[in-house]
Amino acid sequence: MITFHSVTYKNFLSAGDSAITIRLDKDPTTLIVGSNGSGKSTLLDALSFGLFGKPHRDIKNPQLINSINGKNSEVRIEFSIGPDKYRIVRGYKPSIFEIWKNGTLLNQESHSRDYQKILETNILKLNKKSFNQIVVLGSGNFVPFMQMPIWDRRGVIEDLLDISIFSDMNTLIKEKLAKSRDNLKEVENQLAIAKEKVTLQTKHLNDLRQIEGEHARFIQNEVTNLELEIAEKRTELTKLNEEYERQFQRVEKELAEVNSIQQQLEGFQIQIAQNQKRAQKEHAFYSQNDSCPTCEQAISPALKADRLTISHSKLTEYAEGLKSLSKAQEEHVPILKKAQDSAVTVKKLHVSATAVQTSINSLMAQVKSLNQKLQSGNQVADTRQSEIDLAASQSELVRLTELRTDRVEERAYLDVIQEMLRDTGIKAKVIKQYVPIMNKFINQYLSVLDFFVSFTLDDSFNETIRSRHRDDFSYASFSEGEKMRINLAILFTWRQIAKLKNHNATNLLILDETFDSSLDGDGVENLLKILNTLANTNVFVITHKPDAMADKMTAKLEFNKIGNFSKLIS
Repeated sequence: MITFHSVTYKNFLSAGDSAITIRLDKDPTTLIVGSNGSGKSTLLDALSFGLFGKPHRDIKNPQLINSINGKNSEVRIEFSIGPDKYRIVRGYKPSIFEIWKNGTLLNQESHSRDYQKILETNILKLNKKSFNQIVVLGSGNFVPFMQMPIWDRRGVIEDLLDISIFSDMNTLIKEKLAKSRDNLKEVENQLAIAKEKVTLQTKHLNDLRQIEGEHARFIQNEVTNLELEIAEKRTELTKLNEEYERQFQRVEKELAEVNSIQQQLEGFQIQIAQNQKRAQKEHAFYSQNDSCPTCEQAISPALKADRLTISHSKLTEYAEGLKSLSKAQEEHVPILKKAQDSAVTVKKLHVSATAVQTSINSLMAQVKSLNQKLQSGNQVADTRQSEIDLAASQSELVRLTELRTDRVEERAYLDVIQEMLRDTGIKAKVIKQYVPIMNKFINQYLSVLDFFVSFTLDDSFNETIRSRHRDDFSYASFSEGEKMRINLAILFTWRQIAKLKNHNATNLLILDETFDSSLDGDGVENLLKILNTLANTNVFVITHKPDAMADKMTAKLEFNKIGNFSKLIS
């Protein structure tokens, strides 16, 4: 669990050279008040900047320096995780980024991005988005979970469940797979060459044994035959090289073009399917409703008929589009297959040319050896060296065969690991175990907040919301007050999940103008009930309405703007 102790900042936004320190572990509930521009929300920006290098609100980093003093902007955050105590120091003019653990500065030799990664991955085990989902609820630059794209929702959950490491591992496995495929291709090429070499050396050795003891004329005939074979091989090599050069550029360009077309067709299919889904929802909405479920305003027959006609027309258009696209994809399959087959053919040409060149080199070596015997007058073939060379080549062939077996096994092993690390593998099983728990907590908190709906997230983090009458709703269809209740329920659920995992649970909870916005009186009372049940939690409430909340908090921090600087009155 992360226990935040304090945040200190100076020359940061409206804070001046006199440092402002806020204890984060002192009181169960703290009310933060002050007029507009007095520096109430600077706490959020200081925490976010200190931990993640970016402020909570949409402010450029150079604008964080107090414009009056113009230098020595600094934020210090102290927290502990288990027995270890940490201090983060970050600032501008001069630039500072330090991570202290138990009084010792961690190694700063790595790049600043790597240093930030150490902080987020190895220490906090949270990134900025996940931190906001667990610690912060309010206005400013905060994005509620239900307003995030599906992929960002998944990222938050993976961080909460500490399974984002599987995504990093999957990236590494992809790199290893690519290297493994290249290694296997290289070994297969070497193996083909080695087989050809053993075949030629075996033939050469047999020839030497046959001519042993014969006259030099027989040797000369053998040289002539070898030279004829070399000439044939060279002719064959020339043709193979010419054919390879002729086809390579064409096939490479053709394969790139058909792959590009395939990707475009797939992209069109996804886009049309998404448009079709939206049109189906619109058609279903106007077919099933005579009034708006949210505002209960009646839908005029003319509007309804017009929207149904338009959505029906769109559905017809999208269906035809998908049909045409499916036909185009079917027609493209043989073209793609042809291009791929051509690429394989070109590769085989290159391998064949290499094997032929090896054969030529071996034949030339045999000719040279025979000519030397003729020149020396030695009519007895020296088979001993050829036997040694053949034995060495056979040993190399065995080694390459075993190496190829190892490479094949390695690739199969990596394929299995990659399948396990995909989104549908281990991560999906972990998420599937936690989704019912998440839904249980969310609905419990919604019930406490007097919002009686059935809220369900599926394994892909799409929501299904049903009322008592089993009507289907989406998050966007609710009022701002109802959305706030959902946001609160999800915030407290993520904190519960964090406690279950323990690694990213925290004592800190900040509600920025939550009590000022969309909650009614009952909502506020119910939220306070939840806050009073939170153990080991320090809640900070930033508000413009201190009178309504003062008697419900255990402490109060007031910010005033004196001259050009914010001052803290505790």
